[in-house]
Amino acid sequence: MFIVKKKYFFIIESIKDIKLKNIKNFGKFSIIYRNKIPENINKLKKFRLDCKSKKIPLLIANNIDLMKEIRADGLYISAHNKKLNLRNLKKNFEIIGGAHNIKEINLKKFQGCSEILLSRLFKTSYKYKKGFMGVVKFNLFSKLIRTSLTPLGGINLENLSKLKNVDCENIAVSSLIADRQDQAQKVLK
Repeated sequence: MFIVKKKYFFIIESIKDIKLKNIKNFGKFSIIYRNKIPENINKLKKFRLDCKSKKIPLLIANNIDLMKEIRADGLYISAHNKKLNLRNLKKNFEIIGGAHNIKEINLKKFQGCSEILLSRLFKTSYKYKKGFMGVVKFNLFSKLIRTSLTPLGGINLENLSKLKNVDCENIAVSSLIADRQDQAQKVLK
């Protein structure tokens, strides 16, 4: 079974979370690096060059200085980042954002995001994050606000087949990557 989408966003917390050699369909994948775990800047620059050689865009979460330093392809603005100032930046890179509700979606549009990742599509096991949309609610919500949204949250190998019913062009996954990237690659085309 294959899940065919236009683009896939892999959200990682460390460059060790993903094996670039396993990514075969280069034009469809982008990596969002959440810099929660400090990495050696030289290793991060090498990772950036490896991504570039494979034509995999690398976006940095919430850190403009790091994005500039490693010359990343873009910036990811999390739902919790409400005050990021993008006025002094050149617009030659991709800006995407995360959101959980209409208010945050409107803020991400105001911040100049070209793509919005809406969380949580499926139930997650996070201790402090309760509730999820599900496929039907996500589809209705997306049509109601007339904005192209990318689902995120709770996507795993067990519910991956449900993505065929989600009205979206792209998907974003995080824990699926760290857990079983080899198996996920076979399903995501």
